[in-house]
Amino acid sequence: MGDPLEAPDGPRLRVLQVLGSSAGGVARHVAQIAAALAAPVPNGLGAMVRVAGPAALGADLAPTGGPVTFRAVAITDRPRPGDAGVVLRLRALAAGADVVHAHGLRAGTLVVLATRMVRAPRPRVVVTLHNLPVGGRAVRGVSALLELVVARGADVVLGVSGDLVERSRARGARGGERALVPAPSRPHPNADRAAVRRELALTDDTALVVTVGRLAPQKGLDTLLDAAVELGAAVEQGAADRHVLWAVAGDGPLEEHLAERSARLAAPVRLLGRRGDVPDLFAAADVVVSTAVWEGQPIGIQEALQLGAPVVATDAGGTREVTGDRGAVLVPVGDATAIAAAVARLLADPGERAALAAQARARAAELPDLADVVDQLRRVYAR
Repeated sequence: MGDPLEAPDGPRLRVLQVLGSSAGGVARHVAQIAAALAAPVPNGLGAMVRVAGPAALGADLAPTGGPVTFRAVAITDRPRPGDAGVVLRLRALAAGADVVHAHGLRAGTLVVLATRMVRAPRPRVVVTLHNLPVGGRAVRGVSALLELVVARGADVVLGVSGDLVERSRARGARGGERALVPAPSRPHPNADRAAVRRELALTDDTALVVTVGRLAPQKGLDTLLDAAVELGAAVEQGAADRHVLWAVAGDGPLEEHLAERSARLAAPVRLLGRRGDVPDLFAAADVVVSTAVWEGQPIGIQEALQLGAPVVATDAGGTREVTGDRGAVLVPVGDATAIAAAVARLLADPGERAALAAQARARAAELPDLADVVDQLRRVYAR
């Protein structure tokens, strides 16, 4: 058939994208790249794109009337008795593809098993790893086995952060590189700084620190509370001259725990719940903070950079790959004292905040866009 990527007037490349249960970020990424791959050359690949995944995601992944088609496959986030049937279903779909691109460790494992059963010529297998495996000993043990299957069975393993790429190489991946994820569109605040501060009932001498994210263990929110307490103590002891409100936007399984612990510690933290005005909060913030234990290519930090917010973030996973060395102040994971000190220093120095804001905007302009992602996949998909 020849190389369809080098012959746009010849047979169209047939691409199958596969994903399992998703909290949203992976599904949005797959929908975005599926549409881009199906777009005509030169901006897209002009490919025939099919997406396979849980039925509930179908409308988002392949809108009716669009160029992308969808097939429901019940890929869950944990092993289950029906996985044998899922493998057979994926085998049938993969048999008509030139490239099968799976997203996530579970989906990647099932795709590797399915494509081994396809008669020659087998499709090229690409797996993107979006998260670091976390959990108890049993979960980590199962994940380590799945990582071996993916690393040794895929033609190329992409990781959203450099540490995921290194893990796959250590487990025997033949080809691996950092996955490019397109930066989000530049957010546009709808309310000015003064309006946000009025809504939060802030006094003139109160600084606003903002964190946005799911209230889940990955976000390091107990460390956030400890850092907030240290900031509050600095004010009480006269080591800082501005009171602080640390506003946390988001919901999740730790909400009750964080509310109880914050009250017990008398931390200057307000849990705002899920918000639809995140750009307004970022634009009004004196400092934006991420205390995450691990991140891939964090969307929230990218949006904060685009808005020119001074950012303090833990040097976790792929965060540095997003911020660069100068786009944010990076501190060690889990170090509440270092986080509090970095925030306090920025709050005390308007000049440093302004310089960091300028560096944030400059870094945001360097982040990959959708065209960069298509170019990477064009190369990775080529045989």
